[in-house]
Amino acid sequence: MNTQVSGLIEGVAQGNFKLLARAITIVENELEHSIALLQALTINYTTPVIGITGPPGAGKSTLVNALIAQLVQDDKRVAVVAVDPTSPFNYGSLLGDRIRMVDFFNNPNVYIRSLATRGSLGGLSEKIMEVTDVLRASNFDYIFIETVGVGQSEVEIAGLADVTVVVLVPEAGDEVQGLKAGIMEIANVFVVNKSDRPGAQVFANNLRKLTHERANETPVLTTTAHLREGVVELIEAINAQFKHKITTQKHHLLVEKIYRLIQKQRMKDVSRVTIEQQIENYISTESALNPYKLVERFK
Repeated sequence: MNTQVSGLIEGVAQGNFKLLARAITIVENELEHSIALLQALTINYTTPVIGITGPPGAGKSTLVNALIAQLVQDDKRVAVVAVDPTSPFNYGSLLGDRIRMVDFFNNPNVYIRSLATRGSLGGLSEKIMEVTDVLRASNFDYIFIETVGVGQSEVEIAGLADVTVVVLVPEAGDEVQGLKAGIMEIANVFVVNKSDRPGAQVFANNLRKLTHERANETPVLTTTAHLREGVVELIEAINAQFKHKITTQKHHLLVEKIYRLIQKQRMKDVSRVTIEQQIENYISTESALNPYKLVERFK
């Protein structure tokens, strides 16, 4: 193994934040040795990856902040991947979520990393799987992934996270039926945040009735993140769901993950630019465009 890669792997395993950050940068940007680094990882699947998702304004970042505070108090090591919108100027993340987690920037038990979506749909970053695996190879007790908050198209998190927490607010009560077909289907835990607002308990009870109709009843909890109320109960629910899911759906998650990695690898050399070039070449030699014949050129 390359000495640079072995040094990074050792540093990641020991929880060295500087080497961890370097390893993530290499993987995220597909720099030299990125594949060798990924292949050398010892990935710990007993570390739960928790997806925090939900509509914009639900208080996801504040809730993650409250979860970090409680887990640090319990002497746990926590990693957070905050997926932010892409800057239109430098294509990096806008770092909005990191501003809200400023209390933990210098905490030795907390690692926070922002990733840009870079045009990826589904509320996640294109390199989120690889970055998560680098974190899983370190010595964290919990890994949180906070998605961008784009509504129903955010279901991609379900194929990555061991436990998916869907965060809603009491005012979403009228939208539940519309959400049910999309983002509502991916939840392992529902959280009604900002539960100090009017109608929170009624909304939570309506959610419980909806989840009761499903094959596996999904826990519905209420939290007030800025007051850190309900956070202990949420951590307990996450632990219980992870324990259940790792025994029943571990293979399903691995299949989904490996399928996506193969898909990305095979599509690596295909872009809209290359397709456009092939179309121009095709048209110059053929009288009529047949897309099915053109597809054969990419096999």
